[in-house]
Amino acid sequence: MELVEPGGGKLRLNLHAGQTKAWDSKARFVFIIAGTQSGKTSFGPWLFHKWIQAGGPGDYLAVTASYDLFKLKMLPEMKRVFCELLGWGDYQASDRVIVSKDGKSRIILRSAQAEGGLESATVKAAWLDECGQDDFRIESWEAVLRRLSLAQGRVLGTTTPYNLGWLKTQVFDRWRLGDKDYDVIQFRSTMNPAFPQAEYDRAKATMTHWKHAMFYDGEFSRPAGLIYEDFDESVHVVKPMPLDDMWPIAVGIDFGAVHTALVWLAEHQRRKTFYLFRESLTGGLSTPEHAKRSRDLAAGKRSVTWYGGSASETQQRMDWNAASVRVQEPPVGDVEAGIDRVIALLREKRLFVFDTCQGIKEEFMIYSRELDASGLPTEKIANKETFHRLDALRYVVSGVTSATGGRARVREY
Repeated sequence: MELVEPGGGKLRLNLHAGQTKAWDSKARFVFIIAGTQSGKTSFGPWLFHKWIQAGGPGDYLAVTASYDLFKLKMLPEMKRVFCELLGWGDYQASDRVIVSKDGKSRIILRSAQAEGGLESATVKAAWLDECGQDDFRIESWEAVLRRLSLAQGRVLGTTTPYNLGWLKTQVFDRWRLGDKDYDVIQFRSTMNPAFPQAEYDRAKATMTHWKHAMFYDGEFSRPAGLIYEDFDESVHVVKPMPLDDMWPIAVGIDFGAVHTALVWLAEHQRRKTFYLFRESLTGGLSTPEHAKRSRDLAAGKRSVTWYGGSASETQQRMDWNAASVRVQEPPVGDVEAGIDRVIALLREKRLFVFDTCQGIKEEFMIYSRELDASGLPTEKIANKETFHRLDALRYVVSGVTSATGGRARVREY
């Protein structure tokens, strides 16, 4: 495949079959989900350049999972292709953008960890590299979609699968069910002619099946260490349904200066089941503002009880109480004991999640324990501080399942 350079010269791209399939795809959302070293990141800038040529002047967005990956992988590839080989533009380090030679287009380079940076522009297309990693959360995916909405822009995703989060539920599953907006191209590491077959065979002989399937075959598999392995989308995720105003409501709150999470449970008392019907993860608000928003959402409900924070977060509960929301300390303070309560409800098929609550659904699918050198789960929860919704759920479940939890019989503020 030949590309014409700005100076009139030509470059020849030797694409393998998987890359060629992505190159030819007409779908709006094109995702290469493939094995390690199979030619994803090195291919990304070339297809992205093709899309930029088709899209014309304007802003474009290139995002990778973390700042380290940005520095070590994405930025060098983008500079090599757009600045050196194609001479398309110049990199401006202060703003982390590549500006075209004619000054009419920009490629904004960001990491998914810089959430604010994903909200700063309206763009025509986006390339997401390593978007299957744990650091690339559903909030970042949704932020990218917002930036693309006016132009109805295209997305190229290139990644190895690492978990069963939004990449599977929002992309792979939609493609598998026949959504024509999505195209998923999967291939093994050995699709890259430079990848040694002997290395692939060595990894297969020495690694666990799930790990090899993900990292070398580009296939989704249930990884070791999942804490809520009993969470089954086909069982626990349901379509929204009307809720009886007489059903008691319990709300779990995870306090945070940057992220405050709330999850809302409605209890079907006759069936002894709970429906998680609302979630939120917000920042930039004062405690009185959070409390007022919560009171407004609770208006009209017969019975609302609030649980929030760890045992040490007494001041936060006092601040909410001062703002007329009577937040109780969760009866169960131990993290593992709280997790056990949630697992028990899942196993008993007494906890269901509305499919509109995508954030907590993703957290269920990736909440896991760190693995040791042998690939076995340890007691430590990986990136525990980032699972705000599940912490809120743990608080509220400990309340509604505890004999000492005490549900209010009138609405409490």
